[in-house]
Amino acid sequence: MKSFTFKKHDARLRFLELPGQGTPLLILHGMGGAASFEYPELARLGRLAACHVILIDMLGFGYSDKPADFGYRISDHADVIAACVTSMGLGPFNLFGHSMGGAVALETAAIFGDQVDHLILAEANLDKADGKFSVDLAAVSEEAYVGHLHDETIAAAERSGNTDWAATMQASAPRAVYLGAKSLVAGSAQSWRDILYQHPAKKSFIFGERSLPKPDLAVLPQHGIKTFVVPNAGHFMGLENPVGLADCIEKALGLSGPENQ
Repeated sequence: MKSFTFKKHDARLRFLELPGQGTPLLILHGMGGAASFEYPELARLGRLAACHVILIDMLGFGYSDKPADFGYRISDHADVIAACVTSMGLGPFNLFGHSMGGAVALETAAIFGDQVDHLILAEANLDKADGKFSVDLAAVSEEAYVGHLHDETIAAAERSGNTDWAATMQASAPRAVYLGAKSLVAGSAQSWRDILYQHPAKKSFIFGERSLPKPDLAVLPQHGIKTFVVPNAGHFMGLENPVGLADCIEKALGLSGPENQ
């Protein structure tokens, strides 16, 4: 595992870099997740196995540091990702973001402009206050969430059988989860949806079959955004059907067959 030190907070962002050919693909996880846990299997499936893939654990999550003085807003995460990408000296790159990581990916893409070749989002937050989990979490106090509700959320995930997410939540800083949810509810100066519509990259949006129906399945293609559906999966598609998600990413990147929209 490699690391990048974000000097402003003296914090290490850790990531797995899997060697390969072509344009690098950066993968950002969702709320309470960890790319180093969720995506190594996916990154070595099918034609993705030949690609240069970088799996990033955002600050506060997974193996990355959890600085007490970091803001954990979507824009804060994007600034760190941007600094890391710049330090790596990457040229054009592809960017994938799931859920909260999709909002981070959008703000990161806004920083890099046309250096981002493909922008692939999986059930990303496009609008503020979009997502029951974040809305419910942001409605309680930080003291309550950090004090006991984080542990209760993990216990509830365990009881429901969502044990992988429970494991990555256990590795997440409660404050990072809470402030991330507050940021998702508050939104950004330019909406994530507007960033998506206006960005010059090739763009795709992936849904889990069990998350449907969703209005954006019909709306997004009207704005030139390809849509794909992962079968037999819901919001946690990377854990529920990594083969299906890998197939959708391959199609979005044009690595296999005609795209299915």
